Amino acid sequence: MMSSMLLPRNCIRIPLRSLTYPSLRVRAIATTPSIAGASTSRYRTIRRLATISLISGAVLGTTVFVYDAHAGSATAWHPPEKSSAKTSDDTASKGPRTPLSELFRTYVVFSFCSVPVLVDWAPTILAALIAVPGLRQVAEAVVRVTFFNQFVGGDTAEDALPLLERLRAQNMGCLFAYSVEVDEAEASGIAKEQVKSATAGEGAHKQVVRENLHCIDVAASFEDRHNAGKTGGRRTWVAIKLSAMVPDAETLRRFSRYLVDRRPQTRPPVAFPGCPLPSDLDVLSAPTVPTDQLTAADISALRELREDLVAICTRAKQRGVRLIFDAEYSWYEPAIDAFTLDMMRRFNKLPGKSWFGGASQQALEVQPLVYATYQAYLRRTPQHLAQSIAAARKEGYSLGVKLVRGAYHPHELAAHPSATEHADASLASPSTSTTLSISPEPVPPVWTSKTDTDSRYDDCVRTLIAAVREDVRRRGPREPPTIGVLFGTHNWESANLIVEELVRQGLATAEEGGVVEVQDPVAERVTIGQLYGMTAALTNYLVGRIRSPSPFVIKYIPYGRLSEVMPYLGRRAIENKSVLGNGAAAEERRRAAAEIWGRMFG
Repeated sequence: MMSSMLLPRNCIRIPLRSLTYPSLRVRAIATTPSIAGASTSRYRTIRRLATISLISGAVLGTTVFVYDAHAGSATAWHPPEKSSAKTSDDTASKGPRTPLSELFRTYVVFSFCSVPVLVDWAPTILAALIAVPGLRQVAEAVVRVTFFNQFVGGDTAEDALPLLERLRAQNMGCLFAYSVEVDEAEASGIAKEQVKSATAGEGAHKQVVRENLHCIDVAASFEDRHNAGKTGGRRTWVAIKLSAMVPDAETLRRFSRYLVDRRPQTRPPVAFPGCPLPSDLDVLSAPTVPTDQLTAADISALRELREDLVAICTRAKQRGVRLIFDAEYSWYEPAIDAFTLDMMRRFNKLPGKSWFGGASQQALEVQPLVYATYQAYLRRTPQHLAQSIAAARKEGYSLGVKLVRGAYHPHELAAHPSATEHADASLASPSTSTTLSISPEPVPPVWTSKTDTDSRYDDCVRTLIAAVREDVRRRGPREPPTIGVLFGTHNWESANLIVEELVRQGLATAEEGGVVEVQDPVAERVTIGQLYGMTAALTNYLVGRIRSPSPFVIKYIPYGRLSEVMPYLGRRAIENKSVLGNGAAAEERRRAAAEIWGRMFG
């Protein structure tokens, strides 16, 4: 009624529903099926593409895996052809079997390491993912189940104990390490704010000191359960890094520069970083501070470091645990060498003769207690090693040697002013600055080719085994060794060279099938080691080939929270790409694939 009253009298009335509702109904009938059909079509297309992608990925992955399995079957468990070792297939397979789950993880990790572009961009990609809320937990979970579990023993020392027990059951020892080290940003001179602990006024470096003491106690208690009352055969050692034990790692760099500038030249001369001298730490007790190169804060930090090292070495001596002082970047090495020599001269001092012609009661202590690390990729190493052997004999202390190739090669090349001349420098992080190097020499401190490094490593192997042979010949059964050597290598040729040199120089006996028997005097002086998570085939091969009263092969097992061990994991990725040689990661991937195939299909 209201609508009719408002309209003019001559207007034609048309019912509203007859105009509006039918048109809406027609439009709805016309559009709804088309929209639904288009949505369904798009959904089916997306699902079809996803299915095709998954199938294609599965086919590609399976194809690559099958290829890797067949390619790896030719080399898995066998020494290289150019080795003169006569080992039967049965001997090569006598080593312990790696669990199948670990083999799958190894295959995934080394597949990643086989792609250089992924390795180069991994830190950037990971940092970006961690910075995004919600993705941090996912990214860390992926890293934990892959790289962390592959290369790290656990978050704490106690978490790693089941792994130590499993390795000991397989006749392997352990080089235990709280793996906190300088990351690339710190090594590049980029200051990093010190994290304070819950203890008021205590810096992060003091936490590292306390954790190293705890690590020694855990290692000693583990050995006490397996070798109660014995000083021999203790194969749970501890590695420490000095750069993590000072408030600022730049203090070590400044002290290293001071030593390079002030240290007297040795005769014959030794290439940078030079050779340490007993007088290197005299500056710590000097009445005045050389303010042109060192500050009062530097001297205070270095004195504190010396006190902490004395405490760590004292605990290790009391508990019968050998200590490895790890090598680091060359711009820290003069300082690290100085402190290592100082501890070695104090804690590796050999006992005098008793009135009855034998060694005094101190002979039952573990010796050598302190080991220095010698990097074969440094040009100085052959001369440095020769002078170290001569100095130890002259001064009457036991020389501990850990011989490795070296893990910082790309960074060393990039940091030297001649970096643009060397292609390998491109493997380093872009943050590595050429201002870091403190070398006064026109060439990098490291050999530029891996062939040179391999050659120097093998030369040092022969030198050290000759020194061990002389020590075994001259020392009585109750006298402590004057030299101990840990050969760290992932190289099949070098590993077999070590075994063959022991046999050739009369320190081991070759038996039928390629098995080598090593007796106590030699086993207390020589050990071979590899990083946990790497070259499992080589480790198992050596365990199966070498028979000794105690584990002859040890694995380097770091531990720490995921955030703490990220620099270590980054170096492992780079090391798999460069230091181990071209294609090393691919070889590990293929060996894992071959063993998986053999386990599953015979």
